[in-house]
Amino acid sequence: MVDEIDKKILYMLLQNARTPFTKIAEKVGLSEGAVRKRIEAMEKEGIIKRYTIDVEPKKLGYNSITFLGLDVEPTKLLDVARKLSEVKEVRAVYLSAGDHMIMAEVWARDGEHLSKILTEQIGKIDGVKRLCPAILLEEIKNIRNETI
Repeated sequence: MVDEIDKKILYMLLQNARTPFTKIAEKVGLSEGAVRKRIEAMEKEGIIKRYTIDVEPKKLGYNSITFLGLDVEPTKLLDVARKLSEVKEVRAVYLSAGDHMIMAEVWARDGEHLSKILTEQIGKIDGVKRLCPAILLEEIKNIRNETI
């Protein structure tokens, strides 16, 4: 179970995963060794799964970010999710409950590129019945900007 100090450590790592342990230690009032042990424990428990970077898609030429809902044949749900995961522009795939059985995040260069991805790749996956794209206009909130 995480306590308030662990939450502060996690928040700092969410802001910048490369934050030195000494800087974290100063902020939370512990020794560098104690911070290191807490982080190692959170890694071991699976609270911290990995360290990564956060990139700006538009700076990489992806100007159309889309959340895509997919309705699929129930017997092919996992097959569709696996095949969807193989599409280069698909950045995340989730099984979901609610309006759609699968949700995916798709990065495309522009509307034309998105259309090709949807019609020539994703729409042709065996078992896909319907695609429901929601093109994102602007990010307002993200966990990186919040406390835990």
